[in-house]
Amino acid sequence: MSQQKADYVDETEIDETLDAVADDETVEATVESLEERGFDVVVVDDAEEALAAVTEQIPAGASVMNGHSTTLEEIGFDEFLSEGDHEWESLPDEIWSIGDDAERQTARRESQTADYFLGGINAIAETGELVAADLSGSRIGAYPFAAGNVVIVSGTNKIVPTLSDAFDRLESVAYPLENERAQEAYGVESAIAKQLVYRRETEEGRTTVVLVRERLGY
Repeated sequence: MSQQKADYVDETEIDETLDAVADDETVEATVESLEERGFDVVVVDDAEEALAAVTEQIPAGASVMNGHSTTLEEIGFDEFLSEGDHEWESLPDEIWSIGDDAERQTARRESQTADYFLGGINAIAETGELVAADLSGSRIGAYPFAAGNVVIVSGTNKIVPTLSDAFDRLESVAYPLENERAQEAYGVESAIAKQLVYRRETEEGRTTVVLVRERLGY
């Protein structure tokens, strides 16, 4: 069940100092740090440009999977993947058409090896590290190795000065909002159960970070 961020964001207390859109100087420094760590980076001004930048990354015939991401929902990617004019293999549509629970879970695991896996991130240190967490791991499991290519979309509100600040943002911004979303959508609490620190991409051209100069996701 998809929840719109407007349904729960106003009711959730977060650390607003760790959710401000970054200025140009900070974005430039972060891009330099990310590129030094092996990530390709695309910077765009808004959600519409972000969707265009993302879709341009994916060739016809590719298998495509996405982890749950409020940012992807906000730029319109989830809808485009399911209903848009493209020539990709949409793995989410295939997975959620499976009626048997065990078979669907197996398909979800197999989808981690998609040609292109798209998702979000919970924090980006200006020093170039990416931090994300998940309850099950399905959102971040493909990032380190499994997927052929990874495209991560993030608002510049997720940029913070240091890796320590990134952990703080995960705890004081991303988790409270995700926990509220989970309770609204599923009636259960979330948890920071599985955490990823993406310090470097060692395979050239594999991981692209699309930075959007807007307050998106959490």
